[in-house]
Amino acid sequence: MTQAWVVLTKVDGRDVPSPSPAQLAAALAEVYAGAAGGAAAVLRFGYDDGLMYEVEVGGGGEVTFGEWSDRDCEIALASPKRMTALGQAEALQLWTWLAQRQVAKIRAQAWQPAG
Repeated sequence: MTQAWVVLTKVDGRDVPSPSPAQLAAALAEVYAGAAGGAAAVLRFGYDDGLMYEVEVGGGGEVTFGEWSDRDCEIALASPKRMTALGQAEALQLWTWLAQRQVAKIRAQAWQPAG
């Protein structure tokens, strides 16, 4: 049976499996406070045998959304998308949707091509 998972990678590089809403908010607070010198935090959601989605949030509200064929990021299922100057509350909403497996809501946002 396919198992779903969610992992938060904090600005210090530590992974937090199945993060709570409070842990998501705290990680974003670190990013937006600039405590890590411009580092980013990433929330990933996927399945043991396939698909993985990630939302990376960096300093200044730079957000990137990626869709992958697997956990190893071997094949991109769509071109990466990004938003700039996104507020902390909006970034938290994206992470909350991802943690709740609501990928369609994330795709429906006003993304721009990354690059």
